[in-house]
Amino acid sequence: GQTANFEFPLFTKNEERVEVLLNATTRRDADGNIVGVVGVGQDITKRKLAEAELANMASGLQTFINTANAPIFGIDKKGLVNEWNNKAAEIT
Repeated sequence: GQTANFEFPLFTKNEERVEVLLNATTRRDADGNIVGVVGVGQDITKRKLAEAELANMASGLQTFINTANAPIFGIDKKGLVNEWNNKAAEIT
C-alpha cells in the first residue's frame, strides 16, 4: 500500500498543544481496491521542542561566529579553508 507521514498539532481537552507524527498506510482488498486507511500516531512534542532548541542554539552560534572580532575559519580534511567568518573575510 501507499504510505505517507504527516506532522500536525492536536490539542488536548486542557487545550495543551501536542505535536503528532501520523503514519498512514492504505488498506486494500484482494482485488487491490483501497478500502481504508491504517494510521499510527505518536507524540513527537519533545522531539519538536528539542529540534527548535537545537536550531536556536545553532543560529546563536552562527551569529556569534559571524560577528566575532577575531578571524575564525574552518579547514577540511585536505587542509583547504572551506568556511570563514566576516572578520576573516575582511583581512584576506
